[in-house]
Amino acid sequence: MAGMQKTTKTTTEEKRIKLIQQAGFIALYGNLVLALTKFFLGKISGSLAVLGDAIDTMTDVAIALMTIIVSRIISRPGDKEHPWGHGRAETTATMVLSFIIFFAGSQLAVSSANELIHHTYKSEVSFYAILAALISICGKSLLTASQVALGRKSGSTMIKANAQNMKGDIIMSAGVLTGIAAARIFNCPLLDPVTAFLVSIWVIKNAGKIFVEMNTELMDGNNDEGIYKTMFDAVMSVKGVSNPHRARIRKIASHWDIDLDIEVDAELTVHTAHEITNRVEKAVRRVIPDVYDIMVHVEPAGHGGHHAREQFGLKESDVDTPEEMMEEEIERSENSEKGRIRG
Repeated sequence: MAGMQKTTKTTTEEKRIKLIQQAGFIALYGNLVLALTKFFLGKISGSLAVLGDAIDTMTDVAIALMTIIVSRIISRPGDKEHPWGHGRAETTATMVLSFIIFFAGSQLAVSSANELIHHTYKSEVSFYAILAALISICGKSLLTASQVALGRKSGSTMIKANAQNMKGDIIMSAGVLTGIAAARIFNCPLLDPVTAFLVSIWVIKNAGKIFVEMNTELMDGNNDEGIYKTMFDAVMSVKGVSNPHRARIRKIASHWDIDLDIEVDAELTVHTAHEITNRVEKAVRRVIPDVYDIMVHVEPAGHGGHHAREQFGLKESDVDTPEEMMEEEIERSENSEKGRIRG
């Protein structure tokens, strides 16, 4: 049974890696064609906004190359030096991705600011600039759809981050189109560098958002209280378990690593307590997909305050809503009253 489960898990991981590689190649070739097209039309038109859009698309080419390389690294199984596997390579690569995007946005901001300050922008906006923006919107829409679909199937944070970046690219290209069209219609070429500058702010903002998310993951942080609640509900559904506490959940790429303490009747045999932990693990894996590993530590009921101070971990009440806490308190009071009456 264990061998069958391991084979299924390996097959699923292989499919995931193939999906990540597929997303990488689609993004690589698609963005390369778009970038070269926009560079060509940007040079002809002399539009800084279009050239800035082309630079941003070249960062997507770099990201796609990184995706393909990283997919080979994360496909390696855990080993002596990396017992939790190589999934962190995906997180690290996504962090690098945020710096690339930030650099591209900063360069565009400096260039557009220089044109505004020194009045070096062209006196007329070319139709080729509008054509470039239209091509960009159409091309990026197709690429975004493919990355969203493959990111959902693979569960890859890197692909999802890239899809999010491409969604931003569509909005950015739409902004470029609006600015350039307005500049041409109203004969106001000043709008071209202004549009470019606004685009740069958007790019920098996206870079910051990705950085914050990946930094939280690299530091084993988790802002998702919902997954803790899901886990606690699953644990408490197992008969014989009480007081789940010192729970810690961290993300490794698309997988979850879970540590948890539970309490059971102190009179149980080690074998029976072990069987309960197995049921707890199965209950958690049913409700939380992609669990890489789960460690359940058993304590005798009522022993929570008897051991030495331990590192931080969440307990059930930490993620309960006020209404749920009140219901639990009422239930405890009713149980206590029933016990007193029976006594």
